[in-house]
Amino acid sequence: MTAFSLADLDRIVRERAAASPEESYTAKLVAGGPARPAKKLGEEAVEAAIAAVQGDRDGLTAEAADVLYHLLVVLRAAEVPLEAVMAELERRTAQSGIAEKAARRPA
Repeated sequence: MTAFSLADLDRIVRERAAASPEESYTAKLVAGGPARPAKKLGEEAVEAAIAAVQGDRDGLTAEAADVLYHLLVVLRAAEVPLEAVMAELERRTAQSGIAEKAARRPA
């Protein structure tokens, strides 16, 4: 298992987003407004889903990495900290998935 974490990737995304768009792909995505990184996230998610359906483990691994990276760029562009997402995941995992989904249904 690698010691590299999602928090490490988030730190790199934050650092690169602060660079000049001429020097950083991440900064270029963020500078394009929320639609640009969101579009890339959608494209990568579709590619990951296709790789999964095709049973392409290596392709899925690569596409999943792209999805995680682009998700963090979308979060950065929207100024949503990874910690907020992790706190939401922690809150949700305090109960079963079925109970959590039922609690989200409108009354």
